[in-house]
Amino acid sequence: MGTLAAVLAGKGIKTYKGLFRADVKGDIEDESGVLKITRIHVTYTLKVPPEKRKDAEEAFENYLDRCPGAQSVLGCIKIEHELQMRDL
Repeated sequence: MGTLAAVLAGKGIKTYKGLFRADVKGDIEDESGVLKITRIHVTYTLKVPPEKRKDAEEAFENYLDRCPGAQSVLGCIKIEHELQMRDL
């Protein structure tokens, strides 16, 4: 969430309380008797001015490449994410 917020801020999109949130779900599976996180799904909700929607979409499409957390687990855990935007 922090990396996406930083990328959005760089595009002049505010992410303070009430404008930006993340809801996270995950799957844990038993693999050979060991519980393992296999999937993380993040739904971001962002209130954004209509004229900033394209910038927000661009930020969302590119932030994972710069996210330390995501880069640490890619290949081990499937990451799914989506961005839901509401007009501000």
